[in-house]
Amino acid sequence: MDGTVLVADDDRTIRTVLTQALTRAGCRVHATSSLTTLMRWVGEGKGDVVISDVMMPDGNGLEMLPKIAQDRPGLPVIVISAQNTIMTAIKAAEAEAYDYLPKPFDLPDLMKRTARALEARARRSVVAPEEDRPEELPLIGRTPAMQTLYRVVARVMHSDLPVMICGESGTGKSLIAKALHDFSDRRTLPFVTVTASDLSELDGPSRVMARVKGGTLVLDEASDLPLEAQGRVVRMMDAPGDHVPRFMATSRVPPAQALEDGTLREDLYYRLSGAVIDVPSLRERIEDIPLLAAHFLTRDEREGQPARHLSDGAVELMRAYSWPGNVRQLENAVRRIGLTALAQEITRSEVEAVLGNQPRAEPVMGQVRGESLSASVAGHLQRYFDLHGADLPPAGLYGRILREVETPLIEIALDATGGNQMKCADLLGINRNTLRKKITDLDIHVTRRRKLM
Repeated sequence: MDGTVLVADDDRTIRTVLTQALTRAGCRVHATSSLTTLMRWVGEGKGDVVISDVMMPDGNGLEMLPKIAQDRPGLPVIVISAQNTIMTAIKAAEAEAYDYLPKPFDLPDLMKRTARALEARARRSVVAPEEDRPEELPLIGRTPAMQTLYRVVARVMHSDLPVMICGESGTGKSLIAKALHDFSDRRTLPFVTVTASDLSELDGPSRVMARVKGGTLVLDEASDLPLEAQGRVVRMMDAPGDHVPRFMATSRVPPAQALEDGTLREDLYYRLSGAVIDVPSLRERIEDIPLLAAHFLTRDEREGQPARHLSDGAVELMRAYSWPGNVRQLENAVRRIGLTALAQEITRSEVEAVLGNQPRAEPVMGQVRGESLSASVAGHLQRYFDLHGADLPPAGLYGRILREVETPLIEIALDATGGNQMKCADLLGINRNTLRKKITDLDIHVTRRRKLM
């Protein structure tokens, strides 16, 4: 890399690490813990790329972006932040930050983005002035899966591309669609959700287009629509009239599976899949459960309910639960627990009393009836790639994926054979020495016991 990078972060360790890494890569680096100093450097014409934290002792890094754009048009700014919410990603995108990464960030990933910024040196066109908007959206999460989702949402927000939003029931697909509308240039136009009944008659599409008036049209659970209604949607998208809306769709069934089952027309899928957003299940982001539960309890308190908080035991139990109904089920359960709890601190037994009556989750592989292991793996891999948007996943994907599959396979096989490595090696069809090496390399704990058959 060749260029000068301005680094602004109040964490000395981060400044040191970035300075060393960028210097080794061939860059010149100016690092500071002050936004005032950063803005002085920018005003003096220093720097080819800026890497800035959001919350600084003397101000907010995001609030400086318009000033940087005014003083130095085309200067790329990469925002890094420990405030890992969708609003941070949205505000960074709206302020035309070149890129956004949540803390803790992956250093090689940041280096690649910095290299691209040095090569690009170009800014997008200025967006319309920001209007009054809510400070937060009901999309809560700080896990890597949610951070990736936030970045994808921010990237496609101001595009007119059709969007298909996929995920299990209760994951918040409709919230994603509403966020894309509310923070887009179409926010003042209608947001219309369309169901099968709206398209049941021949003049249904024309009535729908009259309602949406160039706003956002969302097909609710597209693969549940009758094929005849899907055909009407295809014709509607091909001839939308004078006021062309943005088309979106939600689907709880993976599109590949819906196409294979014949419940989703191929021509409709290709028209809707300009961008595909996969919303992770709650099981895939259990670290967000305490944050979500606290959010729901705080909201209920604002609505007049007594102040409540979860005990450590209650949090532990909620993290271990399978949540087949995802965030919607968690929201309803927290509300019920908050109403029935006897004291300010919610106990483990009070959570158990509510969750004990909830349905248990089906196995992950059984989410789609008749789905093969290969199709399930393909679905997970496709979602992993889609969540990276226009970027590729970090290098070394082959080894990481094999390790993800290999570790649980060996652990389950060992459990099935009672920890007998000879039987396990035979079951897997590999040499016993090979199994021993894999157990060591993958740090798998083996418990020898008698297996009851």
